[in-house]
Amino acid sequence: MLDPIDLKKGTVIKLDNELYTCTFSQFVNPGKGSAFVRTKLKKIKGGNTLERTFKSSDKVEDVELDKKYVTYLYTEGDQIILMDKDDYEQYSVSIDLVDDIVQFIKEEMPFEVQFFEGLPVSVSPPNFVELEVTYAEEGLKGDTQGTAKKRVTVETGGEVMVPIFIKQGDRIRIDLRDISFVERVNK
Repeated sequence: MLDPIDLKKGTVIKLDNELYTCTFSQFVNPGKGSAFVRTKLKKIKGGNTLERTFKSSDKVEDVELDKKYVTYLYTEGDQIILMDKDDYEQYSVSIDLVDDIVQFIKEEMPFEVQFFEGLPVSVSPPNFVELEVTYAEEGLKGDTQGTAKKRVTVETGGEVMVPIFIKQGDRIRIDLRDISFVERVNK
């Protein structure tokens, strides 16, 4: 059993005999009354989403998952194809599991996939990825005051906000947890 406060994005739980992935979790401690955890849960089979509030005293049934480390091969329709480098077995996973970062995935990127009874239920990408900037408008000369930002396009087609000193051809590190610029990387 799991305390609701331990629910994080990507945690898989069993609720009403169905498997759900936690997509959002927020601990709330109001000034008056008892604390609770507000969550958004996505049903693994079917993809339905529900919002659920748990009291801090509630217990949630967690699920024992098998983990495998795989690499990204390619995208085919609404599936991404991943391969286990140890035994070369390929897995087809719904693109919904990586929907927010699909624009930043490149070949050979490592992933951690969690399986429940042979069914992939959770895909965890690396926290950071280094990509080359393929399109960036020139920053205005003298516009270096404060935290001026501009939108650039990276080699995988994704767009991210960066400081104005970033130019086309630069390599940048992106945090995939919140799709944000971290730093410019030396080649």
